[in-house]
Amino acid sequence: MNKPLKVLIQGTGFAGQGHAEAFRYAGAEVVGIVGRTESVVKEVAENLSIPYASTDWDDALEVCKPDIVSIATPGGAHESAIISAIEKGCHVFSDKPLSTTGESATRLYKLAEKKGVKTAFAASFRYMPDVLFAKRLVAEGKIGEPLEAECISHFNLERNIPFGWSHRKEDGGGRLNNNFTHKLSIVTSILGEEILSIMGEVRDDLGKAPIVEGVHNFKKRRDFIPEDINDPSLKWGESNVEWSYTVLAQIKSERATKPVSVLFKHGGLHPRFNEDHVVIYGSKGAIYIKGHYASGPLYLYDQNTQQWNEQPLPNDIAENNPEGEGDTERNWRYLIRELVADIEGTQDVTYQTFKEGAQYQQLIDLIRQNDNWVDVKHLV
Repeated sequence: MNKPLKVLIQGTGFAGQGHAEAFRYAGAEVVGIVGRTESVVKEVAENLSIPYASTDWDDALEVCKPDIVSIATPGGAHESAIISAIEKGCHVFSDKPLSTTGESATRLYKLAEKKGVKTAFAASFRYMPDVLFAKRLVAEGKIGEPLEAECISHFNLERNIPFGWSHRKEDGGGRLNNNFTHKLSIVTSILGEEILSIMGEVRDDLGKAPIVEGVHNFKKRRDFIPEDINDPSLKWGESNVEWSYTVLAQIKSERATKPVSVLFKHGGLHPRFNEDHVVIYGSKGAIYIKGHYASGPLYLYDQNTQQWNEQPLPNDIAENNPEGEGDTERNWRYLIRELVADIEGTQDVTYQTFKEGAQYQQLIDLIRQNDNWVDVKHLV
């Protein structure tokens, strides 16, 4: 029997701990974890029964000699860590964004290709059960020829969440990096992977956020919102990223004679009136999935009856859905299971790699340029 693959984790927060559990679920051995703060990384390692803890990534690579590294830090910390790991011959699982610029992300993709290591890019909400179901329905021709799609979400995030990496472009923050990546992955998985064209606009509706010490777990950052936001002693950090975006894209589909038009609309700080959703419209019907990341249920529109009918999830899709505390954790487990199977050679699988990670980052760079407007003031 082959020894389990050895995994080294970078990052001690919500993502790092989730990655560790996901690799164990896939049968790998988590041999070490690295974080910025010695006391925190030691505590997390003890809680998760990880034998090695360190604040030095290069030392950890030497000591642990991992087969795979898992990158679970904000995007601004990815490039140097990934380069070091690839140079050691490690396969790499990276959360999104792959890096902070298209140039940097492309550099990582090309290095991985040159060194012949396998990579996985975790824009992983494409593994939501109803997304997999929608992909099947489109492939079976249930809605005819795909014509257009829309992804609508309004998160109404608390404006006073403590200032951190999510507020800074240089650290991989912004709603394009941390929301649009998942939406684009969902739509391409359903319709087709080839993105033909894109344009969009972004806005920073926030401006600033309070600086609060002690936030180590991204998922628990709301617990640190100051009780008195008008306290004159509070310090503030300036946001330099988008909190809302509108993006239009055209995607090639094997089932469509023309490019499929897609609208991505997200308001990070605005209240929702109707439910968030993902919809695929076709020539003979449509698919509606509730939830900003298509959490379900799924409805199929019947043109004959002109009614939306809720569809039960097929048993095979439900049974293949990993266990997990939440959607994020389950999707990590799904993708990591695919990566591990590929590395071990036990299954022929297709998943998103650094190629898509680099492509997505280049698209985000283009959208952030925000230069698609046509001046019409001179028109009569």
